[in-house]
Amino acid sequence: MWEEESTRMKLLFVHDRFGAFAGAEANILATASALKQRGHTLEILHGPSTGRGLPAWADAFAQGFRLGPGDSTTAVLAALDAVRPDVVYIHNLADLTAIGALLESGVPLVRMVHDHDLYCMRSYKYNYFTRAICERPASFSCLFPCGAFMARNHDGVFPVQWASYGSKLKEIELNKKFDRLIVATRFMKEELLRNGFAPGKIEVHPPVPPGDFSVQSNFSDRNLIIYAGQITRGKGVDVLIESLARVHEPFECFIFGDGNHRAACEKLSRKLCLAGRVHFKGYVSPDELNIYYREASVAVVSSVWPEPFGAVGLEAMRHGLPVVAFDAGGIKEWLVDGQNGFLVPWMDCAAFAARVEELLHDKALACKLGRQGQQMVANQFEFSKYIDSLEKMFARVVGKPGQPVIA
Repeated sequence: MWEEESTRMKLLFVHDRFGAFAGAEANILATASALKQRGHTLEILHGPSTGRGLPAWADAFAQGFRLGPGDSTTAVLAALDAVRPDVVYIHNLADLTAIGALLESGVPLVRMVHDHDLYCMRSYKYNYFTRAICERPASFSCLFPCGAFMARNHDGVFPVQWASYGSKLKEIELNKKFDRLIVATRFMKEELLRNGFAPGKIEVHPPVPPGDFSVQSNFSDRNLIIYAGQITRGKGVDVLIESLARVHEPFECFIFGDGNHRAACEKLSRKLCLAGRVHFKGYVSPDELNIYYREASVAVVSSVWPEPFGAVGLEAMRHGLPVVAFDAGGIKEWLVDGQNGFLVPWMDCAAFAARVEELLHDKALACKLGRQGQQMVANQFEFSKYIDSLEKMFARVVGKPGQPVIA
């Protein structure tokens, strides 16, 4: 832990939502709660409420300031004046006016880059039709051939809306002025470097989820497969279902989570005659999820978009489970093929099915890989060490004595 004599800090978190939603929000709440326990003062400047998990969020932050529609300068200035933070810790924020006001304040700015929104106009870094992963920086190719200037419109009358290429380039340039950019993996660091960010401003801090090792899998005869996460097209649940249709061993697969691709995946499951073996459970509490982890034999991460990290895999490994996942994005930085599970070539349903079947058939192998994964998490991905590293990074940014700034 950071030295007790160190001065506690005032941190202003900034995020475009307030409440539970997905991985970014889970990280924000866990990080804020831990920093609060260590004596730091935390406030938040935020966008609309998600309506989920609000009491926990209200408990983590001393007070909140709302980024309303229209000119956000007033909200930013009010929050800065009330809090007078040592550091502003930005998460997801695309409001150029708000970013500009924060930069003008002169307060040290740190951003956690959770996903690809910052430099990808489509946000998911793959071709919508082929799902081929994009390896280009933000450039004119975003317009042609990608056509990212046309975006889905979830709120208006028309199904599509205009996305500004110029605004995206401006957002990137403004973010380059931040004091630090925090990423989860070396893969994400390479994405920032590809888009012209200064190497000395980028730090890799894997956002390890909090948890314990008390609930261990017993690898029951149910041959239970667990998927936990959003059900969006990039998460590849449809590809998972196509893979499971090739598995000959008896199994049950429980899919925990929700999203706009759920109905399509349920329809596909029925079409492939898997409705009796693949169960869509929606969102469940961590305590309920632990009941299923206790009986599971394998966890699957079916993401086909370039996953920035994939913390759900670490959670499964804490329970002593091996993981099968596609080689997409930063997953290979915690999933070592043949050591704590299997890393499958991207979109290879046959290989995915074969690896799942191997683990269901050979429980001794599944137990061995699960134990090795559990040991890896304990050694390399420990939540308190993650918080330690964030505290030290904040100190470097502020320039406290004894905490040299990275060149």
